[in-house]
Amino acid sequence: MSRKLYVGNLPYETGEAELQELFSRAGNVDSVKVMRDMATGRARGFAFVEMSTDDEAQKAISELNNFQVGGRGLTVNEARPKPAGGGGFGGGGGFGGGGGSRRRSEPRW
Repeated sequence: MSRKLYVGNLPYETGEAELQELFSRAGNVDSVKVMRDMATGRARGFAFVEMSTDDEAQKAISELNNFQVGGRGLTVNEARPKPAGGGGFGGGGGFGGGGGSRRRSEPRW
């Protein structure tokens, strides 16, 4: 079991201090990081919380999953590692495509 937890379905107003206080009910909290949009700084509705021990992490999951904060039921589970290769920008074809405006380099017959 990992001590790092994913916390989802957060109200956008929820900050690190509030999560620190909430998760301290389950044990010692090592770190809290509310994820924010890089351009606007606005919270993205999820965070990562790291507990001191595996037992405290398990206790936090069992006590705080579906816990109501701001009228929303939190999703609390073990954080999964980031997928290899990052993600985001997928590969794609070249330019254009269809339209008939490009000339073929091979003969048509």
